[in-house]
Order: sequence, then C-alpha cells, then structure tokens
Amino acid sequence: MNQKQKTDTVPAEKDLTTDELLKLEAKYCSWGDTVHYVDRPNIFAHCKGSYLYDREGVEFLDLQMWYSAGNFGYNNERINNALKRQIGRLPQLACQYLHEEKIMLAAALAERIGMTFEEKGRIHFNVGGSQALEDSLKLVRRHAGRSLMFAFMGGYHGRTLGASAITSSFRYREHYGHFGERAFFVPFPYCFRCFYGKKKDSCGMYCLKQFEKLFESEYYGVVDRKTNVCEFAAFYIETVQGTGGYQFAPPEYFPGLKKILDRYSILVVDDEIQMGFFRTGKFMSIEHFDITPDIIVFGKALTNGMNPIAGIWAKEKLISPKVFGPGSTHSTFSSNPQGTALGLEVMKLIGESDFAAEVPKKGRYFLARLRSLQKKYREIGDVDGLGLALRVEMCEKDGYTPNKRLTDAIEEIGLSGKLTAGGRKRGLILDVGGYYKNVFTLAPSLYITEEEMDLGVDLFEEALQKALKKS
Repeated sequence: MNQKQKTDTVPAEKDLTTDELLKLEAKYCSWGDTVHYVDRPNIFAHCKGSYLYDREGVEFLDLQMWYSAGNFGYNNERINNALKRQIGRLPQLACQYLHEEKIMLAAALAERIGMTFEEKGRIHFNVGGSQALEDSLKLVRRHAGRSLMFAFMGGYHGRTLGASAITSSFRYREHYGHFGERAFFVPFPYCFRCFYGKKKDSCGMYCLKQFEKLFESEYYGVVDRKTNVCEFAAFYIETVQGTGGYQFAPPEYFPGLKKILDRYSILVVDDEIQMGFFRTGKFMSIEHFDITPDIIVFGKALTNGMNPIAGIWAKEKLISPKVFGPGSTHSTFSSNPQGTALGLEVMKLIGESDFAAEVPKKGRYFLARLRSLQKKYREIGDVDGLGLALRVEMCEKDGYTPNKRLTDAIEEIGLSGKLTAGGRKRGLILDVGGYYKNVFTLAPSLYITEEEMDLGVDLFEEALQKALKKS
C-alpha cells in the first residue's frame, strides 16, 4: 500500500466528525438522489414521535414525516415490536412461497377497500410506489390493449421509466431519451393558479369542459367517433396532488371527470402513495370525492416507512387469475415477511383508532393557526388543507407571484437547527413542492398534538422573519 492509499483510508467510525462524514459522502455517494437539494445536508442520529435529532442532539420538529411515509410517528413502539417479532420468527422468505402475514394483510386491505367502494378486488404487492405503479400500468395495458394514458399537469407518480412517462415534469425524462408513451397531460383544477386564468367562483368548471371538448371530434386526437374508442386507456390521478403542492380539486370536479371517462371506457387509476392511510382524514383520499376507481396504488405509510412494501388494489375484472395469472409481474422482495408484518400491524392499529374523527379535527386546528399567520404576512399567498395534508404557498408581496427564493431560504433556516422558538435551540423539517417550488407541503404525524402544531407555527414564523430580513 502506497502512502497516498494510506491517507485515503476511511477512519474508524467512532472517530468520524460530521464534517468527516460529509466529506466521505461527497466522495463515495451518488448525488443522483434528492439529498443534495440543499448545500449542506444534515446527518440525523435518532428519532421519536414528531422529532428528528442530529448528532449534536438538536431537536428538529418534522412537519413532512418522510413525504407522508411516517404517518404514525417515528419510532412507534407498537409497530417496532411487530417488526421485532417477525425478525425472530420468519424474517425472510422467497416471495414465491406463502406466509400468513401476506394473506392476512391482503385480506385486510381488500376487505376495507371493497367495503368502501362496494367492489370485489384483489391486492398485488411490490417494493416501492414506483414499482407498484408499474404493475398498475401492466394491468391497464393488459385490459385495454392500449398503452397511452391521461395524467395531470403537476402529477407525480415516480421516477422509473414507466412512472416518469406519466409524471408531468419533463425534468425527470430529459436525459433518458424519447418517451414514446408519454402521457397526455391535462390541467389540474389548481384554482389558486388556474391554467386558464379563470376564477373559481365563476368558472363553471371550465377546465372540465375543456377536457370534455377533446372528445367532440376525432381530429382533436383522442377518440374515434365512429367506434367511440379512445386511444388513451386510463387516467392516472392524485385526488390531492403530492409533489404538485398538496392542492385538491373542488368537490364537483372528479364526479364530472368520471362521467366523461366512463362514456369512453377509460379506466381511473388512483395514486394514493402519499395520501393513503388517513393522511387526509379518510383511509384513501379519493373517498372525499365520491367516485370509484378501477385501480388504487398505495405504499409509503402502509409500513410507517419501515419497509418499502407497496401495492395495488384492482377490480376483479382487471386482476382475476384468468387475466393476470402467475408470473405476470414479480419482484424478489415484493411481499417480504417483514413488510407484510408491519403492514398488518398498521392495519390493526388503524382498526383500533379513530383517525376518521381525529385527523380532520387536528387538520382544522392546524389550518386555522396557519391562516392566522397568513393574515400577518403578505408573502403567504395561499393556505389550504384536507385533514393533515396542508399547503402554504409563498409569494412576493403581491400575494400571488411565486417566491421560490423566500421558500428556499425558509427551508434552509429550518434545517440549520438554529431556531429558538419554545425557549431552546431547535430545527424545523419542511418539504417544498408545487409547480414553482414555492409551496410548503405539510404532512405531520397523525399523532401530532396541539402543542406541537403551535410550536410548528412559531418555528415557521421565526424562520420566515429571518428569511425576510435576509432578502
């Protein structure tokens, strides 16, 4: 070993400072993930409830809970214990073999969804939301015999190749060649920033009428008027847009959309990866909007973020063994026993809780606090929420022009861990989304207390004030 190799040797773990760890990370870790959206990433050491703690012991109130994967709080003892029991009994098993937890979890999910929508369906598991989304594409293409999809502007469905094709941001496709099956992207009813420049109170669902107009003539490119067959097999929706900024449609929009889609036998695929498992006060967010989907894609909070198991529910006609037989899709870890045990415990926890009452109540309290803050600052242009999925849109002083610079400054100040609201040194974990990256998408733990919500508002205001002084 030469001298240069000796000096490059990684130091013993106990000797590493935060700066040394960051130096190693910069040298050996890919930057292709989302870590380096900030200049100096944080390194966290432990977590509990609504809080993360860095290596120096600074407490960070987390108002995004891992993009809504940690709905039931960090380090949840009950869910942790379910994992420990499974590790001690059946920690791994090839997914071509059955185990009890898989069967019971599938039954619990299928019965709950089936009872809600009065539809027989089945569950198929995979690893991660994007992979489950890919499975849904297979179901759609197998059923319809067509491969083109409708999706929303502002929609996010993942970053695998198939998921990127129905995610509206070109940024995720830019460097990976031509996407011949890129979705037809339809304006979402984002009423604060209407694509058509209309006003919510007087538009008469103009955006829906524009979509319906596409079907009036074959020369608009979507339907054969002689056969009534549409070139597009399904419409992929998020009833509450996740990465798009936690906006949700007026209540009459989705029932109107469903009527149009049914007319042309277009399937509805509901992406609940962020909004499922009571994030909005319903088991699935689509329950707020009075329509029945053909397929539901779920993940994240199913295991409270402790295992990347995800899956789909589909109507029997789409997923019965006759049409979707053995080997139609597969992943080595798709229904791994640790993930299914965690998911089953989450379903038991949900069954024993009253999130349907608690989440809307907490959401109303948090929303009222945020709207009170909005009245004090012209830079807070829009505040809204559904359950504990809340949005705070940052603007210039005119209350409308997007202000990404201010948004980024607030996020960075929160991550610095140098806020003092509540009488001690603290940090604030926020997530940024929206079409102009100027929206804070808040997804706190479903167990968040009023005191923690108050603290969150105080920390946010302190960060906002500091950011305004810098600007």
